[in-house]
Amino acid sequence: MDRKHFLKQGLWGLGSIIALPTVVSSCSKDNGDSSNSSGGNCAVSPTETQGPFPIRTPAQYVRASIIGDRIGIALLITLTIHDQSNGCTPLANVLVDVWQCDKDGLYSQYATQTNANYLRGRQTTNTNGQVSFISIFPGWYPGRAPHLHVEILTPSGNSILVTQIAFPVSTYTAVYATNGYHGAPDTSNTQDSIFSDSLNSNMADSVTGNNTDGYTLLKTITVA
Repeated sequence: MDRKHFLKQGLWGLGSIIALPTVVSSCSKDNGDSSNSSGGNCAVSPTETQGPFPIRTPAQYVRASIIGDRIGIALLITLTIHDQSNGCTPLANVLVDVWQCDKDGLYSQYATQTNANYLRGRQTTNTNGQVSFISIFPGWYPGRAPHLHVEILTPSGNSILVTQIAFPVSTYTAVYATNGYHGAPDTSNTQDSIFSDSLNSNMADSVTGNNTDGYTLLKTITVA
C-alpha cells in the first residue's frame, strides 16, 4: 500500500488533529530531527522487555490506524523488518505488533483503561518487509523516556523479537511543549534503564515533521 493511499484510509475520523495534505507533505520532507541511521549495519536489534502493559489479544487488533479514541499530534510509524540470517534482506509475511501509551501516559487494557484497546495494533509485513501504523505521538510516564513497543512474530504467532524504539530528545521536547501534553519527561533517553546499554540501536532511524503537520517515524528492525 502506498503511503498516500494508506493515509487516506487511516486519517478519517481524526478531525482537527491534522489535515491529510500536511501529513503527506511531512512524509516527503526532512524537516525534523534524525538520529544515527542503521545504514549498512546488520546487527540484530536489541531485545527489550515487553514492559508491564503488553498486548493481551493482538489478533483482534489487525488494523492500520491504532488511534482509537485518543487525541494528540499525529504520528505515522513505518517499520522495516530485516532478516540477519538471510543477508539482512527484507522479511515478508511476519507479524508486527506495536503498542504505546497515550498523551497522558496511559495504556489501554490495564489499570483504569481495562475496557479500552487504543494504541495497539498488528500488521503483516509486505514483500519489502514493511508495515505502517497511523498513531499519535506518545506521552510519557514516570521512570521511562518516551518510547514505542514492538514485537515481531512468525505467521503462526511465535515471538521472534521484542524491542523498543526511542525518540530524539529535540523532537519529544517540541511535542511536549504543546497544549495537551505534560511537559518534559522526568526520565531522559540516557537516564532510561531500558535504553542504558543500547540507546543508539533503540533510536528511531529518523523522525521528521513538526507539531502542525505531524511526524513520520522510520525504523529498521533486524531479527536473527
